[in-house]
Amino acid sequence: MCNLYRMTRNVDEVALWFDAVEASQGANFAGEVYPGYPGVVIAEGAVRRMNWGFPLQMKGKGGQPLKPRPVNNTRTDKLDSFFWRYSFEERRCLIPVTAWAEAEGAKGRKTRTWLSRSDAELIAVAGIWRTSEEWGDVYSMVMTDSAGVAAECHDRMPVLLGRDDWAGWTDGSTEDARALCVPWTGPLEIERTEDPWTKRA
Repeated sequence: MCNLYRMTRNVDEVALWFDAVEASQGANFAGEVYPGYPGVVIAEGAVRRMNWGFPLQMKGKGGQPLKPRPVNNTRTDKLDSFFWRYSFEERRCLIPVTAWAEAEGAKGRKTRTWLSRSDAELIAVAGIWRTSEEWGDVYSMVMTDSAGVAAECHDRMPVLLGRDDWAGWTDGSTEDARALCVPWTGPLEIERTEDPWTKRA
C-alpha cells in the first residue's frame, strides 16, 4: 500500500498538465507527501489543496475519543462499503504524483523503493475525496492488485490512469469508474534506495 509519494512539479505545471484551474485559496504542498499531510488533487476541474487521508474516529480503552487516524488508501474491493461508497459515487478526483514509494527490507531496516512511469512526467492516480469536520477537504488513493515490477514490492499498487481515462474516472458513471480499477500494464521504473523508510523531510 502507498504511504508516501513524491510530487515535485509546481502548481502551475500541474494545472497545465491536467488542463485545470488553479484554486483561489492556493495549493502549496511539500515535495514528499505523507498520510495526514496536505497534497494537491484535481477535483471539479481545479487544482485543490486537501489533506491525504479520510479521518477515522478512534477510541481509547475507556471509550474516550482519540485523535482520528488518516485512512489514505481505498481498496477497490471495499469501494461499496459505507466508509467509501458515497465519495466513490459522487466525488472522484485525480491525484498528481511523480513517484510513489514502497517499503522493502527487514523489519526495522526497511528502505524506500520508488516507482514511477518511465513514459510520463506526471502520473494521474485515481482518488476520491470528501469534506470532513476534522480536517476540511480530504482525499484517498484507490488501490488495486499489483502488476509488473510493482508486484516485486507489494501486492497492491495505486490505480494509475492513462490520459484517455481521466474524464471517465472523474465524470463517468460508477460502472465506468469501476472498470478503470485495474492493474497498470504500461511501463514502470523502479528505483531501490538505501534511504530509511522512516526518514522524514
